[in-house]
Amino acid sequence: MPNGSRPRSLPHRLLALATGNWLSRAYLAVFALSLLVMFLFPESGFAMSFLLLTAPLSFMSMVLPLGPGTEGGWAVEAAAIGFWAVWLLLCAFVNAAVLGALLTRSANAASPGSRDLLPRGPGSPGREGTGGARPASPRSRGIRALLAPAVDTWLARGYLAVVAASLGFFLVAAYLLPDPGFAGIWPIMTTAPLGVVAFLVASPVEWSSSLAWLSPLLFTAGAALSGLCNAVLLGRLARTLRAREARPAA
Repeated sequence: MPNGSRPRSLPHRLLALATGNWLSRAYLAVFALSLLVMFLFPESGFAMSFLLLTAPLSFMSMVLPLGPGTEGGWAVEAAAIGFWAVWLLLCAFVNAAVLGALLTRSANAASPGSRDLLPRGPGSPGREGTGGARPASPRSRGIRALLAPAVDTWLARGYLAVVAASLGFFLVAAYLLPDPGFAGIWPIMTTAPLGVVAFLVASPVEWSSSLAWLSPLLFTAGAALSGLCNAVLLGRLARTLRAREARPAA
């Protein structure tokens, strides 16, 4: 097979998306600036902004066995910090690729057979005028098309399963356990960065004793929407990568 028609590997396709347009390059520039702030102003309130910029994947480093603070000899500590740095850069490039996929033309038109992945019902566009079914309104078709990337790829479905598990654990801890502890950290980690906003919005409700019971529900709703937004972005990334894989390189 000629080199010009050989499909590019996944890292090459991710790198192309992460550096291929102004939005992804601007994100990488802001990420580099956040790292500079961390080194120059470690005591400032923006020193940890790089974690939010690379969320939610960067938050997984908190549960990984290696990272800053790992105790051992200098070799172990150096390896742990190096592993964490590589993981952080990988998270940044994945997020940049997600943003790059936003400016890429719809993968529905580029990916062969992707329309078959969309749900087909009596009101879907492909069934209009058959069986006497009333066609769906343009608004419902638009919402369906907007949310379709969140459920038609294994990457997005797997992420939604993790979000659902973290929210279920949080609700059980908040309403059934005598001391929920830090159960809310898991939904925040899985749905960041927007999950952090949901937490900040729901937290003041706890200050009112009569409405404190409502705070977990508000946070759960906000975190669920944040997770759905992240799933849509991941689905669009998966669609774009699949379309680039199907299209031979020029």
